[in-house]
Amino acid sequence: MSYFDVASTAPLHPVARQALNAALDEGWADPARLYRSGRQARMLLDAARETVAEVLGARPDEISFTASGTQAVQLGMLGAVAGRRRTGRHLVHSAVEHSSVLHTAERYAAEGGEVSAVAVDRHGLVAAEEFAAAVRPDTALAVLQSANHEVGTVQPVTEVAAAIGGVPLLVDAAQSVGRLPVPSGWSLLTASAHKWGGPAGVGVLAVRKGVRYVSPLPADERESGRAPGYVNVPAIVAAAASLRAVRAEAERENSRLHALVERIRTQVPRLVPEVEVVGDPVRRLPHLVTFSCLYVDGEVLLGELDKAGFAVSSGSSCTSSTLTPSHVLAAMGVLTEGNVRVSLPYGVAESDVDRFLAVLPEVVAGVRAPLGLDLAATAAARETLVIDALGKRCPLPVIELAKRIGEVEPGGTVAVLSDDEAARLDVPAWCEMRGQEYLGERAAAEYGRDRGSAYLVRRVG
Repeated sequence: MSYFDVASTAPLHPVARQALNAALDEGWADPARLYRSGRQARMLLDAARETVAEVLGARPDEISFTASGTQAVQLGMLGAVAGRRRTGRHLVHSAVEHSSVLHTAERYAAEGGEVSAVAVDRHGLVAAEEFAAAVRPDTALAVLQSANHEVGTVQPVTEVAAAIGGVPLLVDAAQSVGRLPVPSGWSLLTASAHKWGGPAGVGVLAVRKGVRYVSPLPADERESGRAPGYVNVPAIVAAAASLRAVRAEAERENSRLHALVERIRTQVPRLVPEVEVVGDPVRRLPHLVTFSCLYVDGEVLLGELDKAGFAVSSGSSCTSSTLTPSHVLAAMGVLTEGNVRVSLPYGVAESDVDRFLAVLPEVVAGVRAPLGLDLAATAAARETLVIDALGKRCPLPVIELAKRIGEVEPGGTVAVLSDDEAARLDVPAWCEMRGQEYLGERAAAEYGRDRGSAYLVRRVG
């Protein structure tokens, strides 16, 4: 099995395994106690904190360890807005943040806060000036990821930090820590050890000195009062050791992984018809590439790739189980169907990437075969065509559109009737890919239906 999903979780690094085994023997005691074994555990914990602080460009006393990256985000956001309650109750973040940010923002809004989401371009990139425009005098906190978890786009953190003035900026750096230098300008920063090859169950919350922070949880004397509970010293030691190791490896591996990803970005559209590679082609993580295949159920495609020996992920949750599109892909305005995210591990063999490129066209063709698609079909028929896709779920409305748009003459209009929310995103994205003209949305009632919407497309050539 070729594991191409380190963006979800990386295999345990050999250095982490070695450090964990040693720390289980030497660092098992309570680091808050003054007897010898406690002092020994405390020394290991302090050394790990210093290592993480050095990599992040922080002071050791600014670093707290949490139970996960998600918990670090939640505690960081809630603690920062609580600390700046006198400033105001406004929170701003980009539209493509991780779900941990979105869910925390939802809770904050439900409790009386105000939340603004800043739009991104088609590559998933936020503009610093647009982010700054969303900041208000009563903004308590701004949140921006260092790099997107679904498409790999690296965000202009330093530029945004400069543009928003004195508003604290929380940076979710889970996808970039250990791989890229930490951007400057952050006030709070979060990370997750299992993303870089450390053990699961270790998150990092860094809070700069001078940033007002009030813990949203009951008081606890551990971890500077930011993360309550007994710390897992052996896991933290392993996380710190592996972080130092992967940061050293990144200096020589990034260029190699970047070249392999560029090969995938270039070859997939040549090998597979009707594919859109998404994410910024330049400002991107070196190891991650995402593409969407038209007329394909992403869940089915991932299952077939698994059978072929490849563990990949999907940025899209538009599957038969959830029926909801990815919020990241939706915010970007790109296809949400048939989405595949490939994230390569350190040391991946070039032959594995070549084998993936050889297998992918056959797998996609096999998934599409039962649909009876003729991607090159052309036919002229009546000027206006109504396609009734009501009751059909993603990606069927777009498949029907692709099958039948050739039935109208160039300049003719197709109305796709659908009650699936994903169609609102996928029909315009399909038009963008295929060079067709999207005319907008109408009520399906105009076509004699009692539910749903009509998505209008004009055939171009």
